[in-house]
Order: sequence, then C-alpha cells, then structure tokens
Amino acid sequence: MFLDYAFFMEQALEQACRAFDQGQFPVGCVIVQDDRVIASGARTGTSRDLSFFSEIDHAEIRALKSLESSDVRFIPERAVLFCTMEPCLMCFAAIILAGIRTVVFAYEDVMGGGTGLDRQHLTPLYKNAQITVVPHVLRKKSLDLFYNFFNNDANLYWKGSLLESYTLDQLSKIGE
Repeated sequence: MFLDYAFFMEQALEQACRAFDQGQFPVGCVIVQDDRVIASGARTGTSRDLSFFSEIDHAEIRALKSLESSDVRFIPERAVLFCTMEPCLMCFAAIILAGIRTVVFAYEDVMGGGTGLDRQHLTPLYKNAQITVVPHVLRKKSLDLFYNFFNNDANLYWKGSLLESYTLDQLSKIGE
C-alpha cells in the first residue's frame, strides 16, 4: 500500500502549529493506519512560563497515549508514525516498544535525535526491532516552524542550545 508521506506530514505539521501557537516547542505527531490518522499529539510542557518544563510530554508520547482512546483497533505493523522532528531516544524506544515499524520525520534533531542510534550493542528487544526510518519529508516546512520558535526571544526552551544555533543557521544554507 502506498502512503502519501507529504499528506500525512502536513497533518503532523498542523499539530506542530497548534503547539507553536500555544507557545510550545513546535513538534507534532500523527499515527496513521490503513490510510487514516488514528492518533495525534503535540508537544507540551515547554511554554514561555518557566515555572514548569516537562521532558515527557513529547508529541510522540502523547500520540501513543492517545491510542488508548482511539476507536480503531491498533495494529502496530500496519501503522506509520509521522513526526515533525526526529524522535529522541525516549520516543524512539517507545515507538519500538509499541511495535510501529515505520517512522517518518521532517527535521533532524542534531542535539537529541535517536533514530541514528547504533542498536547493535543494545539488548535483543531493541537490536532486533524491524523499523524503517524515513527522514526529511517536508523538512523545510518544519525547519521554518523551528526557526520562528527560536527567533522569538520569549521562547526560552532550548535557548542557547546546539539545536537552536543549528536551526538558525539552516535557512542560510538552503538558500534563504
């Protein structure tokens, strides 16, 4: 079955825009099964209010949790996860544990991305996981969101980080 990766990444980008509009780090995620979005999530816990940051409310985790209330029977080997930023180690492990076999992301996380991890030295559960990673689907659209997030002085999440400097440098490298 052919999936239109750009179409579903657009839906993940809608989730990311919702997060961005609420002052959150602009990461969005959708889980697709049988050509239909069955779960979605957006990043929370990163708002401009410095009193509380949450490092577990990632878009992928929120989407996986939303499967609990989905009206569709989740069949992991038929599911594809779309995310606007490369999943971190925590999220990548959760995706593997959920049994999802395909991850599609837009923008690479040079600071904390987990999909490039050499799993050969891990335990069999992770080492033997059959998972395909498809990077850079609608990368520029996602990059624009992250660029706008980091360009706003009110957004303090990851301010001064490698990810911020890398992101702010990317548009000049792609001709903008």
